[in-house]
Amino acid sequence: MSNFWKKLPKPFFCLAPMADVTDCVFREIIAKYSDHENRRLCESNNGGLARRSFSGGGPDVFWTEFVSADGLAHPEAREKLLIDFKYGENEHPIVAQIFGSNPKNIEFASKLCAELGFDGVDINMGCPDKSIEKQGAGACMIKNPESAREVIRAAKRGIASAGKDVPVSVKTRIGYNKVEIEEWLPALLAEDISALTIHARTRKEMSLVPARWEFVKRAVEIRNEMKKETLIIGNGDVLDIEDARKKVKETGCDGVMLGRAIFGNPWLFKTYTKEHISQGTNNFLLKIFSARLGQPAQAPSQYVPSLREKLTVMVEHTKLFEKNLGQYKNFAIMKKHYKAYVNNFDGAKELRVKLMEAENADEIEKITMEFLR
Repeated sequence: MSNFWKKLPKPFFCLAPMADVTDCVFREIIAKYSDHENRRLCESNNGGLARRSFSGGGPDVFWTEFVSADGLAHPEAREKLLIDFKYGENEHPIVAQIFGSNPKNIEFASKLCAELGFDGVDINMGCPDKSIEKQGAGACMIKNPESAREVIRAAKRGIASAGKDVPVSVKTRIGYNKVEIEEWLPALLAEDISALTIHARTRKEMSLVPARWEFVKRAVEIRNEMKKETLIIGNGDVLDIEDARKKVKETGCDGVMLGRAIFGNPWLFKTYTKEHISQGTNNFLLKIFSARLGQPAQAPSQYVPSLREKLTVMVEHTKLFEKNLGQYKNFAIMKKHYKAYVNNFDGAKELRVKLMEAENADEIEKITMEFLR
């Protein structure tokens, strides 16, 4: 398996890993409604070098939810955790994210990820959750660069033992209690990781302050000064694809990871341009954009679903969750999605209250259909 990172168009756009959010069901919905399949096929037919403006929407890279390497190393826990590594064929390239500080367990987990067919392995070194930090993992690794480096080496050993050539990447923050990228990033880059995602806040800041993208720019400079080939991915407070493109221009980063913007918006990566129309990719698009054909080519415009489409997909999302994850996860997980799907329209508050009281997909469908009627 070749290093997919080297084949991505620039800039590229990734789906952030978010616990109990970007599970296999939500990713399936995103892949379907962000035209990711069209993008993937187009890239395949063009040697992996197709530009986003031609190939359509969809994230260029999917991430799984993060999974404990310690848990994966133990047979009993592993069986329960493997559901978080379920993925569909229309989600490639997809990166498995793990966390942990025990090199032996990281090695095992990385080997397992490679054997499961993931295109990459990412190590979470930025999560601020206290229970994870107690394990010496997540953001706690920022305080122990040598341990972080050993974990990266262990991941590479595990992948090699599987006979695979799967790239290793890291997702982290700009520091723990203060900004310390001048010391922290060189330690990571010294291990020749394929990609480095920078959440532009410290661990102390959590998500309570605006992301500071000037440090993503500095990360790019540090990478260049060290003459490394590691791709730098910016993360934090990205509104949509247009905002992501703006941040790329401001910082020089290779790609952008979008997280919270995906809530209630599986169409986030779906963009349209003049090139789509001239290629006749979709009769529906021809009707919508026919008036624009005489205009100069513009940057991709964000797809905006109708209210009916949005609520219908919400029901589809719910049914798929119940079918594929109902026996593994609490139905209450879906309720955080309802808060996002049902927003900013007349009657949204009343509908949301009813949805929060529902206990299964049938009830959600009935409530939603009654509202739409």
